[in-house]
Amino acid sequence: MKRNETGYLDLMKNIVDHGNIREDRTGTGTLSIPFPDPLRFDILNSIPLLTTKKMAWKTIIKELLWFLRGDTDSNILKSENVHIWDKNTSRQFLDSRGLSYKEGILGPGYGFQWRHFGAVYDEKFANSCNVLPNDISDGFDQIAYIENLLKTDPFSRRIFMSSWNPKQLSEMALVPCHISCQFYVSKKIDEKSSEEKLFLSSHVVMRSSDVFLGLGFNIFSYAVLTRILAKRCSMECQELVISFGDCHIYLDHLQQVKEQLSREPFQAPNLIISDSISQKSYSEMTINDFTLIDYKCHSQIKASMSA
Repeated sequence: MKRNETGYLDLMKNIVDHGNIREDRTGTGTLSIPFPDPLRFDILNSIPLLTTKKMAWKTIIKELLWFLRGDTDSNILKSENVHIWDKNTSRQFLDSRGLSYKEGILGPGYGFQWRHFGAVYDEKFANSCNVLPNDISDGFDQIAYIENLLKTDPFSRRIFMSSWNPKQLSEMALVPCHISCQFYVSKKIDEKSSEEKLFLSSHVVMRSSDVFLGLGFNIFSYAVLTRILAKRCSMECQELVISFGDCHIYLDHLQQVKEQLSREPFQAPNLIISDSISQKSYSEMTINDFTLIDYKCHSQIKASMSA
């Protein structure tokens, strides 16, 4: 099994060579394969940010911090010059889903499920800055649960979170594509210090994966999430594993995919996370807590998103 970016490129080639042409929700059409082999990425010595095209790494981290705060208002991202949720929370898109939220509201999507799973959703909860501690009393904070288990019972087999809440799917502008993440802690000797340490790995399940446009974002995002949790729990990182349901490439991205497949990947970069995040709440973290180093990449490949 090939690892890191080479595995990602092989997955794209497999879809191009063997994918089934399928109709899809957006009307664009896709090449699709079901349940391919998982992808595996080293997150100890490097960070898996694609190098065969330039990636907007700050955009990805800003979205991750938005999730971690429990926010579901894409206008917050827009104010930070992040526009990846604009189409799926537009007035037209919300109307197509039968949702009366104000423009920009996702509904009980990723951030709400991560921080308030099971709670009744109200549009006033879309911006965590407006939410008081007792406002959402019946939800379950999965991020706090994960952190607590990593610190108190790191070898538990229950260090797991889900973004998939069937009861609330109809309330979401876009239902989750990355639906779960499980964490696994190993105890081993650190090669650098020769000391026994705890190493954190994560396993993500993708229900549906837009491999050209979206998967690179998801890979980096969950690698950063794992790094954040490891730092907050005094661990090192080891591996990110991603499993798939429907893996697809949109038909209007095939030329861009062929361009990317013609490029040789560079060595993966690394990410420095400020020690201060160990003491910060998630609402206090900013993009300034993260520094990307040694990122050598090919040029950007532009493509439109199907909504």
